[in-house]
Amino acid sequence: MAIEKTNRINALFEFYEPLLTEKQVLYIALYYRDDYSLGEIAENYHVSRQAVYDNIKRTEKILETYETKLQLLRRFQLQNSKIDELISYAQKKYPSDKALLNLTKQLEDLEE
Repeated sequence: MAIEKTNRINALFEFYEPLLTEKQVLYIALYYRDDYSLGEIAENYHVSRQAVYDNIKRTEKILETYETKLQLLRRFQLQNSKIDELISYAQKKYPSDKALLNLTKQLEDLEE
């Protein structure tokens, strides 16, 4: 569960980072991306561990609220799923159609 939560927060962070404050970005990046402990963040920025914890929890809620309202991550995941489905279908049903395979390759490259 912890890995799933970390992956979700990192994904949400990718989409909504520009909407966060500088401190929120800093703490979330250190905690989730760089795997710093609450104590390490607190020590580096001369604040209490509780202050870091509160900021991170508040930011997690903000990220989830943004996702509830804007649905950017959900749409991205759905779009990628459909692109994968299309690519698979084209490769199975039309393996000799170079133009179609080229177009699906271009779609796949857009995912990255």
